[in-house]
Amino acid sequence: MSDKKTAVVIGGGIAGLATASLLAREGLNVTLLEARSELGGRAGSWERDGFRFDTGPSWYLMPEVFDHFFRLLGTSSDEQLTLTRLDPGYRVFFEKHSDSVDIAADRATNLRTFERIEPGAAAALEKYLDSARDTYIVAVRRFLYSTFASFRTLLVPDVLTRTVRLARLLLQPLDRFVARAFTDNRLRQILGYPAVFLGSAPSMTPSLYHLMSHLDLEDGVYYPDGGFTEVIEAIARLAGNEGVDIVTGARATAISTSVTRGRTTVTGVRYTDSTGVARHANADIVVSTADLHHTETELLPEALRTYPEKWWEKKIAGPGAVLVYLGVRGTLPPLAHHSLFFTEDWAENFGRIFAQPTSVPDPASIYVCRPSATDGAVAPAGHENLFVLVPVPADPTIGGGGVNGEGDAMVEAVADTVIEQIADWAGIPDLAERIVLRRTVGPADFERDLNSWKGSALGPAHTLRQSAFLRGKNVSAKVDGLFYSGGTTVPGIGLPMCLISAELVIKRLRGDTSTPALPEPL
Repeated sequence: MSDKKTAVVIGGGIAGLATASLLAREGLNVTLLEARSELGGRAGSWERDGFRFDTGPSWYLMPEVFDHFFRLLGTSSDEQLTLTRLDPGYRVFFEKHSDSVDIAADRATNLRTFERIEPGAAAALEKYLDSARDTYIVAVRRFLYSTFASFRTLLVPDVLTRTVRLARLLLQPLDRFVARAFTDNRLRQILGYPAVFLGSAPSMTPSLYHLMSHLDLEDGVYYPDGGFTEVIEAIARLAGNEGVDIVTGARATAISTSVTRGRTTVTGVRYTDSTGVARHANADIVVSTADLHHTETELLPEALRTYPEKWWEKKIAGPGAVLVYLGVRGTLPPLAHHSLFFTEDWAENFGRIFAQPTSVPDPASIYVCRPSATDGAVAPAGHENLFVLVPVPADPTIGGGGVNGEGDAMVEAVADTVIEQIADWAGIPDLAERIVLRRTVGPADFERDLNSWKGSALGPAHTLRQSAFLRGKNVSAKVDGLFYSGGTTVPGIGLPMCLISAELVIKRLRGDTSTPALPEPL
């Protein structure tokens, strides 16, 4: 064991746990350092008074990515999780429209829904989803699992024959692509909203990402019983089985290096332990899954930064968020497991988030998760559990949250407004008076607790210049043995992308420039 190479992984979110697991399976001695007392990062959990809230991700999409990852570790999603396919996948409420729209778990029903809203839209959606599926298949096979260390691997027939089409999809924004095929604003919003999951806006996101509609309108939306904390616990369990030493309360303070024959090489990570004692973990390899901006500008000296502050000055942060966790007495049948609330004027809504000077949208397009619709274990009997996400500018000065109204004034005001909005649009007039537990989180919390750049809830937005190989490499250009993983590097935002980013570290170590996912063990 002493002859094995050693690796230190910074960060105990899903990317850190997944990376540590795969490194250990590669035969390395792995230590994972997590600054907080609990694992999960953005995909955390909070419990109070019999309520259990997922604190971040709540959409389980791309199930084949999860299953592939589990199979790399000799198991499967079926063995690790119990998944429920949601039907409807989600419900949408629209400003100035009294009727909501359900997006079903099957394509045929969704075609009928679109046709009912706009005559001729079923045929248009057929073509749209065929295109989305084709683009998704190519993206998974050629782009998502690529480190882009070599572009020769992209000179293959399934890419070359689509070159003109892919170029058009990259250069045309999603909102205009959708508008070519659909007239009704409600349908345009349903197809454009996936841009928000990518930390962007429909007008800023390449239409290549229309592939997302294949996932929610055709492939289906799932829920892991017990919540997303079950996903984290499953991967943490597998990491332990692989021999990973998981250390919580260990805050990384610097990545240490040495110079030999003019080459700077990583030597480990300096950190403070849970008692405040300064320590050092030796390593032949370091993988930081912390926010890339934090890693580069706080854990490395200026001379060793691949992505210095001037690089970030040209980048666009994804939106910040005000999160509201609500424990509610009684039932809330107007809300599905997932509900979206869309304002009429999206240009104004997104403009206030991304255009200078920024401001908090009012009213805002918001997302509401009601996991108690599916999982009775997340709330006491006779109560419901709500998670509300309000996209706001990536601006820590908006403030932080607190429990039962103790957060900063602007954050609590946003919470008050959206509670009233949900009550009004969904027809739950007594919602506010039925709230028995309330907690808020704001951009300042993301900055403080997760070292998030500008307090963004997601990371750099998926614009044209911040996607694929333009997002940045997952390996340091100045420090040998230093790698990056997580939502702020390739391939991007979301739990499936974080799992893939872990796999890309293994590809870098192996010198593997192929584009498909790694072969699974027999």
